[in-house]
Amino acid sequence: MRTPAGAINVERYQGAVAEGRLRRLWNANAPGYLFLLPWLIGFFGLTLGPALISLYLSFTDFDMLQAPRWVGMANYVRIATADPKFSAAMYVTLTYVVFSVPFKLTFALLVAMALNRGLRGLSVYRAIFYLPSLLGGSVAIAVLWRQLFASDGLVNAALSYFGIEGPSWISHPNYSIYTLVALSVWQFGSPMIIFLAGLRQIPQDMYEAASLDGASKFRQFYKITLPLLTPVIFFNAVVQTIDAFKAFTPAFIISGGTGGPINSTLFYTLYLYQEAFGNFRMGYASALAWILVLIIAIFTAFSFLTSRYWVHYDD
Repeated sequence: MRTPAGAINVERYQGAVAEGRLRRLWNANAPGYLFLLPWLIGFFGLTLGPALISLYLSFTDFDMLQAPRWVGMANYVRIATADPKFSAAMYVTLTYVVFSVPFKLTFALLVAMALNRGLRGLSVYRAIFYLPSLLGGSVAIAVLWRQLFASDGLVNAALSYFGIEGPSWISHPNYSIYTLVALSVWQFGSPMIIFLAGLRQIPQDMYEAASLDGASKFRQFYKITLPLLTPVIFFNAVVQTIDAFKAFTPAFIISGGTGGPINSTLFYTLYLYQEAFGNFRMGYASALAWILVLIIAIFTAFSFLTSRYWVHYDD
């Protein structure tokens, strides 16, 4: 049975209309897609693709010399039941997070409040205080930090001036982790800048009204500054905690890549690195990496769920 000529013309017309619509959409959006192309290549080729590959490798036994061998949940079972170094790395990392993040945010807020008092040359001070955040994660600063806290370093030399004999901070298991905490606190510039921006958004007439009512400086800070800064505090806390979980370079340089002494600086990321590039257990290291992703995701989700009870927005 032959198709009527009129039906063929209608189909051609509809096809031409659809083709013209697609051509107009492409002409309108092509520049945007072209500008996005480098990001799309980077996202799929350098982020999403490797992440999916590492997820697959986490269920395999892979030493980078032979083809991956599927082992199912064996890597995760071993992490949960038969890996004492995993527990040691988690303890060290949680200790680092618990101490470094609160001290860092507290120090950053204090400096931001001092800079918010209308100092002359504010931009110079702001740049100087932000500089450690740019340099703190570098290998050179980690090497410098190791020299400062060595048994014959500058810190012990300063203590000896007051008649105090300091220990070898980086080689003593009771003190080594706190040298890394001090290095983290020293990099307070990034949250300080964000705190300073938040302080600038608080209306000054609120402080003036509180002063007229007889409120002390501490009460003004507790009743005005802190509640209005809670969104900024929340943002800084989440970002800095995630960064603390991912810390690697200082522990690697100060401990020489061993996590010593006695695993006291064995950060989770350092242990992951040892398994991947020291023991060539790439499948096991991939499982460790995905557990870290899960831990960070749980913390972030918990932070957002609890933020409704203490973070105050304009509404």
